[in-house]
Amino acid sequence: MGVDKKRYLSQLEEDGLKQVVPADFPGKIIPGGNGGNIVVTTLDSVINWGRANSLWSLYFGTSCCAIEMMQTGAARHDYSRFGFEVARASARQADLIIIAGTIVNKMGPVLRRLYDQMAEPKYVIAMGACAISGGPFYYNSYSVIKGADHVIPVDVYVPGCPPRPEALLEGMIMLQQKIKTENMAKKVNPIDGFDEGK
Repeated sequence: MGVDKKRYLSQLEEDGLKQVVPADFPGKIIPGGNGGNIVVTTLDSVINWGRANSLWSLYFGTSCCAIEMMQTGAARHDYSRFGFEVARASARQADLIIIAGTIVNKMGPVLRRLYDQMAEPKYVIAMGACAISGGPFYYNSYSVIKGADHVIPVDVYVPGCPPRPEALLEGMIMLQQKIKTENMAKKVNPIDGFDEGK
């Protein structure tokens, strides 16, 4: 038993219901026949839009910046409305790692291992002065690494000591904008030993 498409569409129009497309959806919407719409866009744009709005985060908080990071997920700021709701405890399930705090020499290999376990494409946000440059601890200590970018590549830097939740939200939105404009063929690293058809 099938659904009568014309009857169903006319019932939707009578009820005043319309198809809703998110405001930031890439492409152009053209009204089509029989009450439907046609979306004209590229496949890369749709995939990047979906990836940018569904980031799965792994949190690497080692000091006071982690408290501000937790505040960003609380009710007042609520980063879940931007697509950052799913937090993962396993690096294998995450595609974003937020580094918040000081990285000491013993934590460098651990951070690198977590980054290597993440699935491609993967992104990194360095939050706070300690994660960006070692903070005030770098100059008086032999064991502090001068920034996360000495261990793994960083996509977005969020400065502050500690940065406010609004600053982290701005950094997350900057990362989303970066994801929406990137070319997937250039982002994903090739498998070791694969020569890309040469």
